[in-house]
Amino acid sequence: MASEEPIPHLFRTEFTKIASVLCKLFGIEHIEVAEDIAGETFLLALETWSYKGIPENPVAWLYAVAKNKARNLIVRNQIFNTKIQPELKKSESSIDEIEIDLSEKNITDSQLQMLFVICNPSISAESQIGLALRILCGFGVEEIANAFLTNKETINKRLHRAKEKLRHEKVAIEFPSAKEIDKRLAPVLTTLYLLFNEGYYSETSNAVLREDLCLEAMRLTHLLIEYEPTNLPPVNALMSLMCFHASRFKARKNENGELILYENQDENLWNKDLIQQGIYFLNQASIGNTISKYHLEASIAYWHTIKADTKEKWENILQLYNRLLQIEYSPVAALNRTFALSKANGKEEAIIEAEKLQLNNNHYYFTLLGELYKGVNNSKAKHNFEKALSLAKTQTDKYVIQKKIHEL
Repeated sequence: MASEEPIPHLFRTEFTKIASVLCKLFGIEHIEVAEDIAGETFLLALETWSYKGIPENPVAWLYAVAKNKARNLIVRNQIFNTKIQPELKKSESSIDEIEIDLSEKNITDSQLQMLFVICNPSISAESQIGLALRILCGFGVEEIANAFLTNKETINKRLHRAKEKLRHEKVAIEFPSAKEIDKRLAPVLTTLYLLFNEGYYSETSNAVLREDLCLEAMRLTHLLIEYEPTNLPPVNALMSLMCFHASRFKARKNENGELILYENQDENLWNKDLIQQGIYFLNQASIGNTISKYHLEASIAYWHTIKADTKEKWENILQLYNRLLQIEYSPVAALNRTFALSKANGKEEAIIEAEKLQLNNNHYYFTLLGELYKGVNNSKAKHNFEKALSLAKTQTDKYVIQKKIHEL
């Protein structure tokens, strides 16, 4: 129904805000309660809006429902006896006066504090990322499983263990000390990076681009920049990377929603303001001696804002990929480096390097080999494209590959 269309977008943006504020109110030991209230709020919205229509201010409607559900739970649940009631006795307040503060400032503070709580060193990096994707980014368990290339059962167990650990450690929902911020920042940035990539290079959706995920990642990253203790070079570098990629949103798909590859994009559709913002944040990231993978990826993305297909461009990109792989190896970076190598030094050298990778379960690998063999050995090109087609998961990827086979 048309009335259901806003729900996914609002869920992605408002679920995390409601859950963060309520978790801060109830304490980390009741994290599931906060999730449940946020989830029930959206379930009621889906049921009510389907036949009554969308309210004039849907966000205010959601907040009012969430507040009522929280107060009702406080009245009848053990949270009232163990946590809220002692606070009422101290302040001589009534239940109706309990402040469930969904103001913009408290939402911002709650989300930042939850970022640091979730990224507590007492739980593993994978659990930190998974929990942040769930609570602060509104990911479903299946989406998290796909991000980690595993199954839902594994993710459910991982999230459950992480929550139990945070409860056992009695982690306070507050800003960490200056000494702790550096070690807690890396998994936070990884989470936001994964969130943006899920929107931009979605493995779990047939949509070419999920702008809401990308914009949510940019919003959370901007919160870190606005908070002085986390306004650090890697954070600015990640923001720069996101701006450069986001600048091509409009050029990345056609009127039918089909993917337009980089080389075929109309650069007149690129957002020049976002490119300038990307340059600004990259300059901010250059302060100090820190070079993170985000610095290198942002620099690569910067060179892609120059459409001219020059040798200088691709040699610079190649060198940046070389440094990136030294800092942190990943199959995607290795594949992209091989493509840059083909542009800088020719296809023959790139084919030799590509075939060493042996990423035999990766459709991007066979797509790249198809591209490299195109014009060199079209029979091998077709074979690799067909292999890529058999491994592709989404309709978007299958469409692109089929088009390449057709062009041969």
